[in-house]
Amino acid sequence: MSADGLIVVDKPGGMTSHDVVARIRRLARTRRVGHGGTLDPMATGVLVIGVGRATRLLTYVIGAHKSYTATVRLGQATVTDDAEGDVIATTPAGQVTDEAIRAALAALTGEIEQVPSAVSAIKINGQRAYKRVREGESVELPARRVTVSRLDLLAVRRDRPDVVDVDIDVTCSSGTYIRAIARDAGLALGVGGHLTALRRTAVGDFTLAEAATLDDLERRAPEVVGLPLAEAAGRSFARRDVGADEAKVLSHGGPLDPAGISGPYAVFGPDGGLIAIVSERDGRARAEIVLAPA
Repeated sequence: MSADGLIVVDKPGGMTSHDVVARIRRLARTRRVGHGGTLDPMATGVLVIGVGRATRLLTYVIGAHKSYTATVRLGQATVTDDAEGDVIATTPAGQVTDEAIRAALAALTGEIEQVPSAVSAIKINGQRAYKRVREGESVELPARRVTVSRLDLLAVRRDRPDVVDVDIDVTCSSGTYIRAIARDAGLALGVGGHLTALRRTAVGDFTLAEAATLDDLERRAPEVVGLPLAEAAGRSFARRDVGADEAKVLSHGGPLDPAGISGPYAVFGPDGGLIAIVSERDGRARAEIVLAPA
């Protein structure tokens, strides 16, 4: 069985995030596998997978900022806001200028109120929005505040007379829908828009440069973990080292004296092993999750 830790996977197109988890469960020979943030089947790129005790780190991974490269097609709107859905409206976009495209994208940068795509995994009264849409319901989701910290225009391609393909590079907060950026840019320009390609290039500090393909993981199975638990925590959190007595207290869920570190942070024992993820409150350092072996 694989060790506890994280795997940075380069997800191929055509697979759900759950499909990737199922594959890695087989390769790692354990059921205890999860992912740190869904990618649509159409999308490729960075999917952070947790194995064993490291699945408990995924709650922090999910909240990290994300980066993407994407292609927006102006001139066509689809029911899903991406290329997987049926086209529901077409408006010739050939006359839209590069300057107008830049302005539309600039308006979608910074802290914005974004309405998620109706075909999303958000739950409405306990049922996924996409399931309601597929059953013929009209779904309206409330806007949510997200942060698009960077939205760079890479290229404008006019290979066909009635559509314009726009390549963008985005860094955004967790919960931002790139499909919704495509939709909203198209709406602002009066021609409709949808996403035709999406590649996630980073989740927090985890990037494509260290990502393994599923073929790579097949070859090295069951040793599929790329970042052992302690190393993964060291990458993601500030570090505090403690002695044997404090390690024992913390491993049993007890509090420590504060160290003045803004949390959450990782606490390591004298052997270098990860004990817990800790935050300081009410004058004590308390474990958010204990990761020391039972």
